[in-house]
Amino acid sequence: MTIRQETRADHDRVYEVVKAAFATAEHSDGDEQDLVVRLRNSGAFVPELSLVAVVDGGIAGHILFTKADVDGHTVLALAPLSVLPAYQRQGIGLALITEGHRIAKELGFPYSVVLGHAGYYPKAGYRPASRLGIKPPFEVADENFMALQLDPAAKELCGTIRYDDAFGL
Repeated sequence: MTIRQETRADHDRVYEVVKAAFATAEHSDGDEQDLVVRLRNSGAFVPELSLVAVVDGGIAGHILFTKADVDGHTVLALAPLSVLPAYQRQGIGLALITEGHRIAKELGFPYSVVLGHAGYYPKAGYRPASRLGIKPPFEVADENFMALQLDPAAKELCGTIRYDDAFGL
C-alpha cells in the first residue's frame, strides 16, 4: 500500500470510492462524495491533506482534513474517511489517519476534530472533544464528537467548532 496526495486525475475515482464506502454505512446522509467536491472548492481545502491509499495500482481509500475554526484558532476537521468495502478492516483507514496526522503536524495544525464512531477513532488517539475544550455546533453524543491534540504545546481551546460552509451546517 502507498499513501500519497490526491491529484486532479484522481477526482473521479475518489468520488466513486467515497460513494461506495458510505453506501452501506450505518450513519450516512448519502452526500459524502459531494461533500468532498464542495470542500475541494472551498477556502478550507488543504491539498496536502487530501490523501489516497493505493493498493495493487488502484485507489482503495481516501481521507480529507480541512480547516475549521474554534474560538479564532484554526484546527482541522477530518471528514470524510473512506475505504472501499472490499478493503475495510485491513488497516487502510488507520494508515490514512496516521499519515494525515504526520502531515498536519508538519504543517503546524494544533488539533484535529472528527465526528465518528466511538469504537474506531480512539484507536488513532481521538477522545471526546469536550475534554479539549471543543464543543460541536449541533447535538451529538459526547463519545462521537472527538478531537486529537496534534501539537502538545498548542494553546488550550474553549469554544464551538465552526465548520466551512461546504458542510452545510
